[in-house]
Amino acid sequence: MSNTIMEYAKQGHITPAIKTAASTEGLEPVRFIKLIAQGRAVIPRNVIREHIRPIAVGECISTKVNANFGTSKAHEDVHEEMNKARTAVQYGADTVMDLSTGDDIDSVRRRLIKEIEVPIGTVPIYQAASTCSSVLDMTTDDMFNALRRHVEDGVDFVTIHAGVTTKAVEHLMAEGRILDIVSRGGSFMAAWMLHHGRENPYYTEFDYLLEIVKEYDVTLSLGDGMRPGCTADASDRCMFEEVITLGELVQRSRDVGVQAMVEGPGHVPLDQIEPAVRSIKNICDGAPLYLLGPLITDLAPGHDHITAAMGGAVAGMAGADFLCMTTPAEHLALPNVEDIREGAVVTKIAAHAIDMVKTGQRQRAQAQDNEMARVRRNLDWEGQFKHAIDPERAMAIHSRCRDVETCSMCGELCSIKLMRDVLDK
Repeated sequence: MSNTIMEYAKQGHITPAIKTAASTEGLEPVRFIKLIAQGRAVIPRNVIREHIRPIAVGECISTKVNANFGTSKAHEDVHEEMNKARTAVQYGADTVMDLSTGDDIDSVRRRLIKEIEVPIGTVPIYQAASTCSSVLDMTTDDMFNALRRHVEDGVDFVTIHAGVTTKAVEHLMAEGRILDIVSRGGSFMAAWMLHHGRENPYYTEFDYLLEIVKEYDVTLSLGDGMRPGCTADASDRCMFEEVITLGELVQRSRDVGVQAMVEGPGHVPLDQIEPAVRSIKNICDGAPLYLLGPLITDLAPGHDHITAAMGGAVAGMAGADFLCMTTPAEHLALPNVEDIREGAVVTKIAAHAIDMVKTGQRQRAQAQDNEMARVRRNLDWEGQFKHAIDPERAMAIHSRCRDVETCSMCGELCSIKLMRDVLDK
């Protein structure tokens, strides 16, 4: 096979994908290629999907947003899931992940790869488990065959829970948690390991796993199977035991030219976010960090897209690179299209807030805010809608105003209009 994107970068070869991604991010290709070579930035793109626009994730790069969706055995509607994927991309998602566990996993994934022009991620162990009568009945062949099927179909990145090791599970059992393991893939691996009395096959056969993903230049997203599922469980030993293992696996991936990201904690109090993110980035040698949230409180079901965006913004200031959006349906139900829209918009706002203070991106992000400020000074409503992250909502709310020049909050007592008129004279 030809070289992977990372191998080309290590050779100093600026491929078209690297050049395009660098231009998109406003970075010099020579600077950008060093980040790829070092593993501090990745371009998730399967060789089968070289036609899609390359999207980069990592250091000095604009913060990216991922949207999760997928069928379940309780609700299987491929058309609806495709509509969710299109909606997510329309409202700001840079990538999408299919978490389907229904009977139609292959059809959802293959339609996504064919119809959605952004990087596609999956969690192959979901399919391995779904094809067996029980999670405990999975074989190592089931696990690796599912991975191979996904990369051969064309997925661009895969979540692999290789850090759920016997040692991490021992910490969990010895110390205890309120919510044990909330990662679906993490629970599959831990239950399988405890039942069979064996180490995680994805960990013991990690070299074989690398061979499979390298053949198609698929990016690894090393899953946080031991992530805390409530704020009380945050920053414990089993979480960091997994992080230490992921740091090892990041280096092994880089050594053979495979791009790797690291997934991070889910529920974390505000004051623990920065130390957690900095620790993970340090242990994993600056690998791109992909977070679900983190959610900063457990008390907001129905509003967890907001708690996650708040935590994500703080995490981004500490070095997180990739935010997995949370929807209002988190912890409650399978999200519908409106939930996806809400989650995408709120997470995109958090991503932009991060870029406002991010090295390599702050000038570009501030320039966007400056444009909004200028049109706002001119009471240029069309200009404001044009620059808004969610123009449809902005237009809908402003349509309630009767005054065509000002909004109905201040009307003729508008401070902007008053000062503009006085200063212009």
